[in-house]
Amino acid sequence: MKLSRNTLIVLLIVINIALDQITKVLTRLYVVPGSETPIIGDFFTLHNVENAGAFLGMGSDLNPTLRLIFLLILPILVLGYVTYHIITNKELDRMSLIGFCCIVGGGIANVYDRIVYGSVTDFFHIDLGGVFRTGIFNLADMSVMLGLGLLLFAGFKKGKETKKA
Repeated sequence: MKLSRNTLIVLLIVINIALDQITKVLTRLYVVPGSETPIIGDFFTLHNVENAGAFLGMGSDLNPTLRLIFLLILPILVLGYVTYHIITNKELDRMSLIGFCCIVGGGIANVYDRIVYGSVTDFFHIDLGGVFRTGIFNLADMSVMLGLGLLLFAGFKKGKETKKA
């Protein structure tokens, strides 16, 4: 059975949202707020932190009106436009389509948290001893970053194919 393009788009977005929301529910239920639990030593740890801002807490100190504009209204408009773009642009390659779906799914999941809870639950942290260190993040953030990576890779791939022609 072959899925229609629009069914695939909706399915990918819903899977991203569902996986993120399930992990956040489990974190809220079973991980003590403010705690740090080793998963792989000190390299990969589990937390339960509420982030009132955006990526790495940016914007958390904005006044309520600006926070509403930059963390809710603007993202909703951008996510709506990107969703419209991926549904209407039939020329998108598969990798770009998947990338955009990851970005939209992760974005919707975090916007949902901001609307329902007033903040976003973050819980993963990676620290490779000064070589590489992240802020505390969640599955939606991973979806967005994966989506951006796929778009970059698809763009480079397309650029190389254009040069060959």
